[in-house]
Amino acid sequence: MNGDRKVYIVYMGALPEHDYSPSSHHLSLLQEVVDDSGESEALIRSYKRSFNGFAAYLTDEEAKRLSSREDVVSVFPSRELELHTTRSWDFMGFYQPTSVTNLPAAGGDVIIGVIDSGIWPELPSFDDRGYGPPPAKWKGVCNGGTNFTCNNKIIGARHYSGTGSARDLQGHGSHTASTAAGSVVKDASFYGVARGIARGGVPWARIATYSVCGLTCSSADVLAAFDDAIADGVDVITISIGRRSAVDLDRDTIAIGGFHATKRGILTVHSAGNGGPDPATTASVAPWLLSVAASTIDRKFESKVVLGNGKIFTGSSVNGFTENGEELPLLYSINGKIGCTTICQPGCCDSRLVKGKILICDSINGQFLALQAGAKGVVFPYVELDTASVVSLPAAGMDPKRFDAIASYQNSTKNPVAKILKSDTVTDPRAPAVAFFSSRGPNVIVYAILKPDVSAPGVDILAGWSPVASLSDDPNDKRQYHFNVLSGTSMACPHVAAIAAYLKSLHPNWSPSAIKSAIITTENVSDPILALASADFAYGSGQLNPVNATDPGLVYETTTEDDLKLLCHLGYGTSRVRVVTGDNNISCPARTSPTAIKDFNYPSIVIPVPPKSDSFETGLLRTVTNVGSAANATYRAEVVSARELKIQVKPDVLCFEYLGEKKSFNVTVCGGNFSADPFFASAALIWSDGTRSVRSPIVVYTLPPM
Repeated sequence: MNGDRKVYIVYMGALPEHDYSPSSHHLSLLQEVVDDSGESEALIRSYKRSFNGFAAYLTDEEAKRLSSREDVVSVFPSRELELHTTRSWDFMGFYQPTSVTNLPAAGGDVIIGVIDSGIWPELPSFDDRGYGPPPAKWKGVCNGGTNFTCNNKIIGARHYSGTGSARDLQGHGSHTASTAAGSVVKDASFYGVARGIARGGVPWARIATYSVCGLTCSSADVLAAFDDAIADGVDVITISIGRRSAVDLDRDTIAIGGFHATKRGILTVHSAGNGGPDPATTASVAPWLLSVAASTIDRKFESKVVLGNGKIFTGSSVNGFTENGEELPLLYSINGKIGCTTICQPGCCDSRLVKGKILICDSINGQFLALQAGAKGVVFPYVELDTASVVSLPAAGMDPKRFDAIASYQNSTKNPVAKILKSDTVTDPRAPAVAFFSSRGPNVIVYAILKPDVSAPGVDILAGWSPVASLSDDPNDKRQYHFNVLSGTSMACPHVAAIAAYLKSLHPNWSPSAIKSAIITTENVSDPILALASADFAYGSGQLNPVNATDPGLVYETTTEDDLKLLCHLGYGTSRVRVVTGDNNISCPARTSPTAIKDFNYPSIVIPVPPKSDSFETGLLRTVTNVGSAANATYRAEVVSARELKIQVKPDVLCFEYLGEKKSFNVTVCGGNFSADPFFASAALIWSDGTRSVRSPIVVYTLPPM
């Protein structure tokens, strides 16, 4: 019925407090104004959770008639919003040239090494039009396997024993690579959902792919990839692979590879893991890695289920199917079949009974059986509502209350029917928030180092995808598409890697620790007091702020010697440290202790105290380097602290006379009368010159009993 109609939004203010059915009211309004008795077809969706209104196909005249009503606030055309892959970048305020002809200085010379499942080189995200030849510093090769061709965007490819090719059969590697450095792609979407312009954080950067994951990811292959990437001359390594739990640094292949990358001036950015929300779940613990937690962006995917009685329930999924408007029978259980409590169980999903119907399943995995049996849709319970899953047929996940309401309707109605609408995107005003799945600290290997370091967008991220990989993890889902929506710290990691690459292009002489410090100390914390609510182990120093990171003012730098002293204090001993470095002149201090790690020049400060301590007092040393735009600069210290702590900084004013000058200061933290065991308290030290703020979180917590 669309004809000359277009999508209008009808805003009706607040929801009435009395018993009220928004969808019924909206249909009645449309019945009054739509000329051809197509009101139900005109209604696209109802807004009914936080405010009142609806979207509908209307002519200009019909919209005008609705706008004249007293119960309508406004009527206006729906406009296309830029909610897509770059939504995460735009959300953080990081805008980049949309043409490779307008690059920052040395921009095209920056190379990101992606250790992952490979890449699909023909994707539009890796189009190399406008790029010159690879930079002269590049020493790598294109060894991608049969029918794999590199270009001036993907300048290198390698694969290892478990893969057979650098061509991405899983989709994961293409997604992470395009998030970090994908070329600009106009009119990108997931089957029309979240349409806009897609790009990576640094679309002008080059990519070298190291395929280490087939069905599994071998630690041996991962270490081989580090070995190659370092020698090939990449500038930044991003790796969204990890263990389920932390291990000692000398048994952690990513920590080992990252250590040697750091020695060669290459920063390794690593995903924190998806083991949250439990504490002490991050496996990315090495001080020389930049560990990344996942957070939300201000875009959510919603899917609506419309019941035959007119009620509309809003849930969560990424549903790209366009079978809107078709009411289908709604089925939940099979009466009398032994062992079948619901229809979505193995052996119970009889295609003769379910074909052409919408099924109510007690698990998200029910969609796999439903599709195989010929069902046309699924409703399932889903409590993880800060993420949305790509579904293999029209489907929507509902919170328990809505799920029970739909099941109750099916059970109490003689001929229950429903329809599932294509997903839409809405604004999430709560963003950014740390994702429930994101692994948390504290660091169980190096207690005095805060992990994760930072948080970045990692929820519902749209990016490039292998056309031969399943979009939904359902083997019966045969769709092929070059974009997909994923959530995980895997998606957050390349966001930070892109910013590290950007900083490397602006400051090619900065060390990995300087780049890491610039990112950590310029993070966004919306409310300093909110940061004291034991959140540091979830988001590290805060939400990635790409713009501020370009000009941090001061940085905390560490050297390889500092890293080796840390290993000494962790008990590795002179002989083992010498093996790590290949330098027989290195000796550990005569007296080593894990408590001495407190003076490791890290941008954040963590003070672990013994359990059941009555009080504590800890002094530590930090050194900052002036990297600001002015040689002469004065920074003053400000402390924001929980009431349980007393913090003193000496000196509390630092005066710099030249760029590169270093200044040291002492921090004393004391506390007592702990009211909780385990105890946690948070604070922040902020150095400011009036323009820049260099923020270091301070965390005090009790160690678990040994």
